[in-house]
Amino acid sequence: MNKDMNKEIHIPDNLKKYPIEVQESVSTYLNQLNEKERKAYFIAYSHLGSSFNILKSIGYIGWKNKRELC
Repeated sequence: MNKDMNKEIHIPDNLKKYPIEVQESVSTYLNQLNEKERKAYFIAYSHLGSSFNILKSIGYIGWKNKRELC
């Protein structure tokens, strides 16, 4: 396993323009990802770079919707 996968995942720089509540939500989401999900996140982010938008990702949207239902 990659050493970076054990570290806390930092939110992408392009999210700094959003309110702190959104940044905290994304941070919470990213830090609860399992190993497989983290690997997918790193691949997507590294391939798409600044055009990657976590707020529009299926994983984040599903996670957020699930939390709102509880």
